[in-house]
Amino acid sequence: MNSEKSTHLLSPADHFSVLLSPTPRGARLARLLATDWMRDRDLPHRVSEAAEQLVAEIAANAVTHGRLPGRDFRLVLLARDATLRIEVTDTRGDDLPHRRPPTPDAESGRGLLLVEALADRWGVQLGPVPRKTVWAELDLQPS
Repeated sequence: MNSEKSTHLLSPADHFSVLLSPTPRGARLARLLATDWMRDRDLPHRVSEAAEQLVAEIAANAVTHGRLPGRDFRLVLLARDATLRIEVTDTRGDDLPHRRPPTPDAESGRGLLLVEALADRWGVQLGPVPRKTVWAELDLQPS
């Protein structure tokens, strides 16, 4: 019998998924977990910086506009085919995000403008009822 031990390290997964409470603390944790996951993958700085902002904004929208007591939201991160995809799913499929031009003195209302400016692509996917998923993608390679 061979007494030598070998260590086989698995490559990091290209997929991350977590359920979080629909609270400001849950939104903050989403950003922190996403930052940590991206750091482990050594993503380009411009991508991870934009992704942190996207996660923060989309998660904040989920806890502000998609919150139902007792129902968590899900954060999913996928790195594949030269794309980082961010998905936030909440249980308010009846309340779709829509851009509103903010007034100059408004304290909120600029979130989707930020998402649109930072993401290479973004959108909303409905279902299964009562859920909706707001997603954003970032190209890992500069175009």
